[in-house]
Amino acid sequence: MNRVRNFASDNNSGACPEVLEILERCNRDHAAGYGEDLWTKRASDLLRDLFQIDCEVFFVFNGTAANSLALSSTCRSYHSILCHRLAHLETDECGAPEFFSNGSKVLLLDGEQGKICPASIEEAVMRRTDLHYPKPQAVSVTQSTEVGTTYSMKELEMIGDTCRKRGLKFHMDGARFANAVVESAVEPAKMIAESGLDILCFGSTKNGAMVGDAVIFFDRELANEFEYRCKQAGQLASKMRFLSSPWVSLLQDDLWLRNATVANQRAEELYQGIREFDGLRVLFPRQANSVFVELSESVQQKLKERGWRFYTFIGKGGCRFMCSWDTTNEDITDLISDLRELMGM
Repeated sequence: MNRVRNFASDNNSGACPEVLEILERCNRDHAAGYGEDLWTKRASDLLRDLFQIDCEVFFVFNGTAANSLALSSTCRSYHSILCHRLAHLETDECGAPEFFSNGSKVLLLDGEQGKICPASIEEAVMRRTDLHYPKPQAVSVTQSTEVGTTYSMKELEMIGDTCRKRGLKFHMDGARFANAVVESAVEPAKMIAESGLDILCFGSTKNGAMVGDAVIFFDRELANEFEYRCKQAGQLASKMRFLSSPWVSLLQDDLWLRNATVANQRAEELYQGIREFDGLRVLFPRQANSVFVELSESVQQKLKERGWRFYTFIGKGGCRFMCSWDTTNEDITDLISDLRELMGM
């Protein structure tokens, strides 16, 4: 039986060897529970070192909890959260941001290539200012976006300026933050400091860990009693070291950047290979670890029959091929070869 070749999501990759090794190490001895262990302290300190700021750090099980609980810390029930209409926050969180904020409304913004801009934020803020309308309180951007693009440093600075001007909290869904940092070549500390970001939800699952996100508050006041939110939401791990120790592995010696670099490089190889095909339309620029291409339904079906897996959620014919830290050169050349054969080229 042929193996399934999975480009559907970087969630489908396993944990990298270094993470498994550190999990085995932290499993050897007893340790204090609920985040009072040395692994969690070490991971938190490494994140503070990375961003060069005395931030508050919390570890939760997944991105849905990270984003929803983080945003709930910025809003009351009569507030609203502004994000792109394709943001994971809107399309894939099953209403969790509204649920955990006791009803804060998510308001959707348009924008090219999955990104919002200051003008769209201004329009949403000024659309209505009466008490019959949910008052905008927070802005959420996705870095990298749901269509594989990244915000430039200038774009983040402009959004941050707009947030400060309008009294909005600035949140980033960083499920693929590592991939965006690699692509931008901007130091993480600079990206945070110069954008004025208040909260980052930093994902590890897509970058070599098996589970867990870090919620990082650069505005420490927003973290007030956040531990209670985590506990109430079932996100306070009793054996927290198994969520936090992978971060020690990823952050020391820049493993998180090396893993993201591999994923981005494989995506670039696929992107360049697909561009050689006449008649194939690439839907978005390749700026992280995904490639979006338009394929006929017959080609899609034949690829699936050969064991390839990918997502189709960006309009009719739109296919997403997502590369991971463990995607190989052979995976890319085999996929391109099958595409060439199926398209009669």
